[in-house]
Amino acid sequence: MPIILIVATYLIGSIPVGYLLTRYATGKNIREYGSGNIGSTNVKRIAGKKIALITQLLDMLKGLLPVSLYLLFFSNSGTSSFWVYGVALAAILGHDFSVFLKFKGGKGVNTTLGASVLLAPVAVFASVALYFIVKWRFKYVSLGSLVLAAALPIISFIQNNITPTFYYLLVCTVLITVLHAKNIQRLLRNEEIPSN
Repeated sequence: MPIILIVATYLIGSIPVGYLLTRYATGKNIREYGSGNIGSTNVKRIAGKKIALITQLLDMLKGLLPVSLYLLFFSNSGTSSFWVYGVALAAILGHDFSVFLKFKGGKGVNTTLGASVLLAPVAVFASVALYFIVKWRFKYVSLGSLVLAAALPIISFIQNNITPTFYYLLVCTVLITVLHAKNIQRLLRNEEIPSN
């Protein structure tokens, strides 16, 4: 059953919410505008704040709901607790490498937060706070996202030392950082687009 949940979670994570909502609201293919990304930041540029907020919430739910289901139905069933990290990563990988978009996708920040909030609530909320501070100070969503990603395993380590959750969050950090490679290059060249 956990394997079935992981496969189903990947497929749910693969649903390109930002692409679909932007197409519905504007008729545009979001992958041909702005940064070409299907995440809420680019949705805001193309379809406005309301659609971007809905995208953000649904992308979070893609991670939160499967992890919640696992914890609800399997956490006390004798099934190895390590499966929950597989479920969480399946949602994130589905979003990042969507089977419906030829294994292209978003950068996974919102889905990572949704998938991780029940596993590491302190790390998630503290990292989100750092994101808003960095975004407010430097005006770059990408820089805030990179700081958020780096902070997740660091805060988990400070709180609980080395645990399976630490390693899981470290994988999340690597994924977010790799998918922000172009943003990092633009930041270094001082060519990144500031947030509104």
